Amino acid sequence: MPDRILPGPDCTTMIEVRAGVDQVDRELVALLVRRFAYMDAAARIKPTRGAVRDEARKAQVIANARAAAEAAGLPGDAIAALWDQLVEASIAYEFDAFDTDTDRSVTAS
Repeated sequence: MPDRILPGPDCTTMIEVRAGVDQVDRELVALLVRRFAYMDAAARIKPTRGAVRDEARKAQVIANARAAAEAAGLPGDAIAALWDQLVEASIAYEFDAFDTDTDRSVTAS
């Protein structure tokens, strides 16, 4: 692994490219940790299980990602497909969090 991570345009070897990609992947995971913490909050705040899935919000999130990607010169369709998977994974995670919320389970009994 190189001593420092180079910007993509400065890489001249696959070792440098892979080190950069691995670093970005670690940063993406850290961002996903932050994102999923918001899913925990949403599960805690939403009053009913039926409120977890919000198709209008899902469409808005994906459209926002597509627009940002296209503005940055990335392929909008590919980013929209990634975000669709991300949002679906987030919804599944939120359902699990909603269903295992011990405070909700205690007050519902």
